[in-house]
Amino acid sequence: MTTELRWETTHTTTVHTNPGFTVREDTVRLPDGTERAYHTVEAPPSVAIIAVTSDGDIVLIEEWRQPVGRISRGIPAGTVEPGESDAIAAGARELREETGHTADSWEELFTVDPANGLLDSPTTYLLAMGAERTATPDLDVDESIRTTVMPPQTVWADLRRGEIRDLRCRVALTHLIATGHAVTAGLR
Repeated sequence: MTTELRWETTHTTTVHTNPGFTVREDTVRLPDGTERAYHTVEAPPSVAIIAVTSDGDIVLIEEWRQPVGRISRGIPAGTVEPGESDAIAAGARELREETGHTADSWEELFTVDPANGLLDSPTTYLLAMGAERTATPDLDVDESIRTTVMPPQTVWADLRRGEIRDLRCRVALTHLIATGHAVTAGLR
């Protein structure tokens, strides 16, 4: 058995494209010499925002999710648009568009590859403090979103009960709890 792990891509073709993502088929040669097809979803990088009001409440969204056929409670999130200078600029835009909120301060928390066996798009998690509703949401044509603002105790209880199933939201909140972030002070 070889210790080399890298696959060699010998050919690439696009098999599907739409405004949100592209599906790419690579012909790859595995370390043992076997060739096979491998499909990847290509999408822009994304951001996910934990927004906290000056009162300490957490801004969540309820959004219809067609793939699972239900309303999902989560955090504001979206793609980094071409020309945006950084993740925080994208996060500020997404927070404003999806919830109508702006924030006083921003912190980049971490970046993950959410589905690195299928998707090439990293997600950067951001913390927005001092969030305040300053406008009406400006939703994309394919978004059905309602904003909710909840005290952290309710959010953590819902998280523990499994009522929050959105992975981005669960990862973000779990990160805050695991790192003992000030947002979670007094919650255990």
